[in-house]
Amino acid sequence: MIAPGTLARWQSALPFWMSFLLLPLVVAAALQGGWALLLPPLVTWHLFAVLDGMFGLNLENADPETPDSDLRWYKALTAAWVPLQFIMLFGLIWYVSGAEHLNGFEKFAAFFGVGVVTGAVGINYSHELMHQPSRIERWLGDILLAMVLYSHFRSEHLLVHHRYVGTPRDPVTARYNEGFHRFYPRVLRQCWHSAFQAEKDKLAKKNRPWTDRSNPFFRYWALQAAMLLLALMLGGLTGVLLFLVQAGTAIWQLEVVNYVEHYGLTRKHLGDGKYEPVRPRHSWNAAHKASNWLLINLQRHSDHHYKPNRRFPLLQNYTEADAPQLPYGYPVMTIAAMIPPLWSRVMNPRVRRWRQRYYPEITDWHPYNKAQNPMPR
Repeated sequence: MIAPGTLARWQSALPFWMSFLLLPLVVAAALQGGWALLLPPLVTWHLFAVLDGMFGLNLENADPETPDSDLRWYKALTAAWVPLQFIMLFGLIWYVSGAEHLNGFEKFAAFFGVGVVTGAVGINYSHELMHQPSRIERWLGDILLAMVLYSHFRSEHLLVHHRYVGTPRDPVTARYNEGFHRFYPRVLRQCWHSAFQAEKDKLAKKNRPWTDRSNPFFRYWALQAAMLLLALMLGGLTGVLLFLVQAGTAIWQLEVVNYVEHYGLTRKHLGDGKYEPVRPRHSWNAAHKASNWLLINLQRHSDHHYKPNRRFPLLQNYTEADAPQLPYGYPVMTIAAMIPPLWSRVMNPRVRRWRQRYYPEITDWHPYNKAQNPMPR
């Protein structure tokens, strides 16, 4: 076990800061144009897949009782990313909109690369920030989500996903044999409505209408409008289009990760709309070292759902005895998810083994496959 004193050293946190190298890479690619525009997605997806093969697995766990005071370098990482991403995003909107050395396709490619970074890193950091008790950190998370026009993710994730994961009420629990091409449009449609309804129901319990000023959707809309207006001011209509390209790419990055995290894993229905508690076995775990550096331990997702308020350096790794394991890290698995026949060949046998291991008493999986079990109470 990694002791608190070891975690408190800046050297321990340093590998997680590698993600900051993506910011100058994106800027350099836009300045150079041409083949250099391939670098941001290639480095984010493929280089870290190679590094996973080189560095292997990290099976060490930190002391989960480590106090926040020993995690200052990890907290500084997620906080520092927010202003730097803001400067990178809007600086490039200003620059690329008027860049004469870039043709239309190159401008699109540049902001596809920006979206890979604002999605794979930015949304991931917002996820860490939204779980924290600090109001400042939650605001920083909101700012990151507004930069990709996906602010409702906070409400959906905290009020719906964590409570109802593995049940028909959770849109982002990918169903067994549901290809990403079907999953993606479904979650885009369902998650916004699910998030809005969750906030509306929360206000109704206080006898307040959804129009009450405390509804966070008003904050979401205001922040998103401010981001679009800034893009318009800096780059005109071209700036808005480039902003939308990166936002769409980032949202796709988020949802393909959501697809991987819980594919085919469902909680047992106990009858009368009751479901078993969430356990580590209801999320896929991946211990690949380099991609966990990039994604600040997001792949230790089994523990995140078991203990949602744990900061990322304290998330625990689980072995096959307690949680299902992905064969590769997210960089490889998200690419596989885009090829449904390959995904099914790799993952469906693993889901079937998981079912046999944990739920041999369930003989009819059809209601689980089609999300036809009763809605949780």
